[in-house]
Amino acid sequence: MGETTVADRIRTALSRVIDPEIRKPITELDMVGDILVDEDGAAEVTIKLTIVGCPAATSIERDVRETTADTPGVTAVTVDVQIMSTAERQALTEKLRGGKAARGIPFGADSLTRVYAVTSGKGGVGKSTITANLAVALAARGLRVGLVDADVHGFSIPGLLGLVHDGQAVKPTQVGDMILPPVAHDVKVVSIGMFIESPTDGSRAVAVAWRGPMLHRTIQQFLTDVFFGDLDVLLLDLPPGTGDVAISIGQLLPHAEVLVVTTPQPAAAEVAERSGVVARQTGQRVYGVIENMAGLTQADGSILALFGEGGGAALAESLSAGDVEPVPLLASVPLSVALREGGDDGAPVVLTHPEDPAAAAILQLADRLASRPRGLAGRRLGVTTT
Repeated sequence: MGETTVADRIRTALSRVIDPEIRKPITELDMVGDILVDEDGAAEVTIKLTIVGCPAATSIERDVRETTADTPGVTAVTVDVQIMSTAERQALTEKLRGGKAARGIPFGADSLTRVYAVTSGKGGVGKSTITANLAVALAARGLRVGLVDADVHGFSIPGLLGLVHDGQAVKPTQVGDMILPPVAHDVKVVSIGMFIESPTDGSRAVAVAWRGPMLHRTIQQFLTDVFFGDLDVLLLDLPPGTGDVAISIGQLLPHAEVLVVTTPQPAAAEVAERSGVVARQTGQRVYGVIENMAGLTQADGSILALFGEGGGAALAESLSAGDVEPVPLLASVPLSVALREGGDDGAPVVLTHPEDPAAAAILQLADRLASRPRGLAGRRLGVTTT
């Protein structure tokens, strides 16, 4: 074999530079072009970004420059930043899809990705806050996690995860017909809020007034056109109730497992049961119940049950009745000022205050879900026999 050149060593070193959006080495993505090194060790490296204005341009160029400079034999570095041609972008999207159909849902019954649809019977129970923190907690355990904000009318995930700047949600990058989702706390996220421009009249409110068919197409596009890559877990934050989106998710992802969020209040638990019933009617499995706002710890250590007690356990018991498999109460998350503040600040409490009782409960739930291996065992595959 021939002697390894400085250019070879640079290319090998650049395999450690990861595209922050796609989460793959830039060498694997064909983003590294010519590498020229003169006799004095001055290196010129060409990199090809996916699009003009690529949001990851600065970080990629910096990492390429630093990695090249650290390569033995290099005395100076010049980085030539170019943009992929249309043909190169098309080749990239085909490589990322792995030859699969361009508009197919990659999370079908034969996928190894665990899909959890997080739902509730009514609004105001903290479903989105629980979903956001659970996603971050799972990612912190080394899992590859995606999060779809399917609450189109009441989207809040971008704000909860800190993906809002100057009143505008961070926008995805589009490469051809492929959408690359923004990443927050190692979670890949997509939300309708990322596609809506903030008002120019000084107001903060943005309303989405869509009916069934448009809602269905939006959710379908999130699942087909957004490139999440190979995920261990996909979470979907559903709107409260049993409306169009819940039915669409049941049709598009009938093998998804459902997590029902409720408060300890008996009235809320009774309403939440309907979400579980609808999920089963579409073929989904209710994996468990999460009780939120389960009590506020006082200075003297006593618990103030502001929203009552027992709703989560009662809901789990109701959903376990009849000929269905038992539905456990997976977690009971207490009321927490830190949890609320983290949502307002876009800083999940599971990262900022893991010792907080609410964070501890969510982290324990993440441990339980993370321990479930990838695979098809116990999954409904839609196979019938005659």
